Amino acid sequence: MTAPTAAAKPVLSLGDRIFSRSAIFAGSMILVTLAAVAIFLITRSLPAFVATKESASLLTSNFWAYVGPLIFGTVWAAILALVIALPLSIGIALFISHYAPRKLAQLLGYIVDLLAAVPSVVFGLWGIGVLAPAVQPVFVWLNSNLGWIPLFGGTVSGTGRTILTAAIVLAVMVLPIMTAICREIFLQAPVLHEEAALALGATRWEMIKMAVLPFGRPGIVSAAMLGLGRALGETMAVAMVLSATGLVSLKLLTSENPSTIAANIALSFPEAYGENINILIATGLILFIVTFLVNAIARWIVSRRAEFSGAN
Repeated sequence: MTAPTAAAKPVLSLGDRIFSRSAIFAGSMILVTLAAVAIFLITRSLPAFVATKESASLLTSNFWAYVGPLIFGTVWAAILALVIALPLSIGIALFISHYAPRKLAQLLGYIVDLLAAVPSVVFGLWGIGVLAPAVQPVFVWLNSNLGWIPLFGGTVSGTGRTILTAAIVLAVMVLPIMTAICREIFLQAPVLHEEAALALGATRWEMIKMAVLPFGRPGIVSAAMLGLGRALGETMAVAMVLSATGLVSLKLLTSENPSTIAANIALSFPEAYGENINILIATGLILFIVTFLVNAIARWIVSRRAEFSGAN
């Protein structure tokens, strides 16, 4: 009696082997591209960390004194945009998924998706030509009535091109992707959980609070972090709308506003030379690291509740 042999490996057809290797190659190219970008940024940024104001006209003292206000402005504008956009995106997604009639929900879904295709330069033109003049009287009212709050203090900008205006533009830009993700997550909420809550006498809002929002919490976090990542890296709209002075300030209504890394690179790079180019690339490296950390934190938060959400 012969000994049992090991199970033979399945024989893949030529098409299966080509598809498998193509998928592996495509996936590995993501890592290769990311590594290439990181290597480029690091190698070109090294001279900036030892540059002085004598060798680079952009600097007033050292690199960290130059990039510090830019980091603050980038994070501050993105957080303001997220604070404005996140409640709106959740509300719109809930209306589309649980309140609106089917035809109206489909129409609103298409409109939200189309809004994501509008170029950022169009949002910038809208911010300059429409939004800034419209919100300037509102800023005056906020300063007159709530000026005792530090955020609304100071001398109001006469043009309306403030950090708050830029944050509103960013909020409109990140709203479509955040709304689309939240909408799809809410539509995947277990129907049995919703029906059970309603059968126990819960109102529609109570059902959403008990069954839909807990299920969709990881998706909401993912949508928020994805929107935050785009707000951190947005360039043209902020460069066009924001009247930046390079200061660190929490005031939302004045003409003295911090700039962002991406907008500063776009505005300064055409005239940069010598070590100034390395300094701008180094600020891009800082933005690269900040964005990477934001996505890593979002992934960690989502993975903690993966067993509940069923999304992963």
